[in-house]
Amino acid sequence: METTELQQKLFAYLKENLPPHLSMVDELCDLLKLGTDSVYRRIRGEKPITLSELKMLCEHYHVSIDQLLQLKNESAFFDAPGINDTPENFSDYLHDILAKFRHFNTFKKTQIRYFCKDIPIWYFYLFPELASFKTFFWSKTFHNHPELSNKKFSLKDYPYYECFLIGQQILEEQNRIPSIELWNLESINSTINQISYYREIGVFKSNDDFFAVIDSLQQTLDHLQLQAEKGVKFMPGVTDLSYKAPIQFYLNDLIMGNNTMLLDLDDSKLSMITYGVFNYLFTSDPRFSAKITAMFDTLINRSTLVSKTDEKARSRFFNSLRGKCDALKTNNT
Repeated sequence: METTELQQKLFAYLKENLPPHLSMVDELCDLLKLGTDSVYRRIRGEKPITLSELKMLCEHYHVSIDQLLQLKNESAFFDAPGINDTPENFSDYLHDILAKFRHFNTFKKTQIRYFCKDIPIWYFYLFPELASFKTFFWSKTFHNHPELSNKKFSLKDYPYYECFLIGQQILEEQNRIPSIELWNLESINSTINQISYYREIGVFKSNDDFFAVIDSLQQTLDHLQLQAEKGVKFMPGVTDLSYKAPIQFYLNDLIMGNNTMLLDLDDSKLSMITYGVFNYLFTSDPRFSAKITAMFDTLINRSTLVSKTDEKARSRFFNSLRGKCDALKTNNT
C-alpha cells in the first residue's frame, strides 16, 4: 500500500470514528496546531504527515499502527484509562465513567452488549444505601484509602452523597442506550460475599446498617426484575417509560465469563474488558470486536430471553437471587 493511500486511510478512519457533530478538520487544526489549508492537504495526501504528527494522532485517537498498516500479527491496541494515575477519590473514577457514557450518547446509533459476571457498576447506584456500602467497600478494601483503615461502615458517617449523585447521572446516560445483558445466577455473588465478609469481621457499625444494605440490594433486584418485565431501562419511581431505551435480558446458567462490554457506535464497534477489579481496557480493533461479537452470539443462542417474555424463568431467576439475600440475613441474625 502506497504512503499516500495509507495516509488517506488514516484520516478516513478518524472521520468514521468521530461523533457526527464534531468536525474532523477543526479537531485536527487544534491538535496539530495547523491551519485549515495545511490540514486539508494532509487529508488529501498532498502533504505527508510527519512522524511526530502521526504520534500525536495515534495517541489522541487511540489508533494502532499495526492496524493502520494492516500488519498480519496478533497484536491489538488497547486504551487503558487511568493507567498512569490512580484517582484520589472514588468520585473521580465515577466521573470518568460518566464522561464516557456522555461521549457514547453523542452517536446517533448505539447499543451495549454486556456479559455480567458481576452486577454492572451503575446498578449499584440505583438506591443510596447500597451505593454507600459499595463506595465504602471499594474505597477501603481495594483503593486502601488511609483515612478508612480503622473505620467501620455506617450510612450516617459515610453516605457518599456525591458518588450517589454521579452514579444517578451515569444511570440516566446509560438508560438512553439500548442494551443486551447476559446474566448468570453467580452475578450477585461478589456483592453477597462482600457484605458477608464485612459482617464477619465486624466492619458494620450497627445491625441497622447491615440490614439496610441488604434491603437496598433487594430493592435493586426488584428494580432489575421490573426492567426485565417491561423490557426498558428506567430510573426508580419513573412511570412514563415510552421514551426509554429497550433492554434484552438473557439468562445463561452454564457459562461464566468476565465483565465484557461491546458497544456499537454508529458504524464502529468498541470492545471493553476489565482488569484489576475497576480498570477497563478499550479497543476499536475490528478483529477483536469480531471475536467478542461471535462470543456474544454464541452465548445468546444458548441463553434464555426473559425480558417481556418467559415470566416463569424470570421470576425463578430473581427469586433465587433474593434467596441469597434472605440467607445472608438469616445467617447473621
